[in-house]
Amino acid sequence: MKRSALALLVFLIFTSVSFAQQTDADAPPSKADIEHYLDTMHIRDLMKNMMSSLTTQMRKTIHEEVQKYPNLPPDFETRVNKMMDDSFKTISVDELIDTMIPVYQKHLTKGDVDALVAFYSSPRGQKILNEMPAMMSEAMQASSGMMQKVMKDTMQRVQDEIAQAQKADEAKPDDAKSPKQTAPTSN
Repeated sequence: MKRSALALLVFLIFTSVSFAQQTDADAPPSKADIEHYLDTMHIRDLMKNMMSSLTTQMRKTIHEEVQKYPNLPPDFETRVNKMMDDSFKTISVDELIDTMIPVYQKHLTKGDVDALVAFYSSPRGQKILNEMPAMMSEAMQASSGMMQKVMKDTMQRVQDEIAQAQKADEAKPDDAKSPKQTAPTSN
C-alpha cells in the first residue's frame, strides 16, 4: 500500500512538473525573452547593416534619376543625399526594436523563443547570423533592378490611367465634366 501511494505521489509530482513546463512553454514570452532573442540574433547590427545597404541602394537610385535631368544645379545630388542621410539619422534602432517586441510577443510563445535562442546560439545558427548581412545586401542588390522595373511600370500605368480619365472627361459635355481640382488658397 505504501509503495502504491509513493508511486502515485511520484507520478503526480512528475506529471505536475511536466504540465508546468508545458504551460510555461506555451505562455507568451516576456519582453526580456524577446530582447534576449533579438540580442542573440544580433538584430541591432542586422538593422544597421540593412539601413546601410538601403542607403547605398537609394544613393544609386538618386544618382540614376539625377542623370536624367542635366539642368539641375551641380550640387543637387549632394544635397539630396545629405537630406536622405539626415532622415536616416533620425531612425533609432532601439525605438524600432521597442515597437517590434509586442509583435514578436503576439506571434511567438516562450517555448518558440527559447528554441530560437537555442538554435541561433548553436554553431550553425551563428554561421547563419554571420552570413545574413551579406545575404541581405546581395539579395537587395539582386532584386533592385526588378523592383525599379515594377515601380517604373506601375508609374507608367498610373500615368496612362490619368491620361485616359482626362481624355474621357474631355469628351463629356461641359455640364457633365468633373469639376477641376484647384489648389487651396490661403486667406
